[in-house]
Parts: sequence; structure tokens; C-alpha cells
Amino acid sequence: MRAITSIGDNLSKWVNVCKLNQLKKGEMLDFDYENKKILLANLDGKIYASDRICTHADADLSTGILTEEGVTCPLHLSTFNLKTGVPENLPAEIPLKIYNVKIEQNEIYIEVD
Repeated sequence: MRAITSIGDNLSKWVNVCKLNQLKKGEMLDFDYENKKILLANLDGKIYASDRICTHADADLSTGILTEEGVTCPLHLSTFNLKTGVPENLPAEIPLKIYNVKIEQNEIYIEVD
């Protein structure tokens, strides 16, 4: 894992997570970085990254169900939109944190702060 620091309004790092071919369409990958538990998902060839823990009941979303709408929590079935982090249905009400993603030379990076 490599981290590249970028200077802007705040201090952030682009962290190398995996190779693009390690995350196939319709798959999810769990990733820990420092104290962050992160979920990567490949929805129709687009890579998304969010917090991995459900904001309602602390369930690990990497064990949930990935659909075209987002990721569904395995515990109480709230579905989170992976573009916005917003829960699409109850009982979850608090959005997930979304991370910026970039792909360079077939490597997936996420921006963490």
C-alpha cells in the first residue's frame, strides 16, 4: 500500500488500494486504512468507495448485498447509495462517508484525510 500526500485546502492522501482487475463488476472489497474501515464496490465498471460500517447498527456492509441501487446492509436491510452515501430506506438515516476514487495505471486509489 502506498500513500501520496496532496496539499490543498486540507491535508489528504491518495492511498493505493488494489489493482483494477482485483475488483470485478458486481464485486465489493473491504479495506482498512489507519482507523478507517472502507468499502470499495464496482458498479457496472465504475468504482465507488465509502465507509464500510452501517450508520444505523454498525454492521459490516462488505457482507451485505450489492445491487444497482447501492449496498444493502445485511442486518436491517437499509440500502445506501454509493454515489452519495445517502440511505435509500429506513432504518438508517445518516449517510455514509464517500471517498474520492481515481484510477492510474490500472491501480485504484482513494483519497483519505
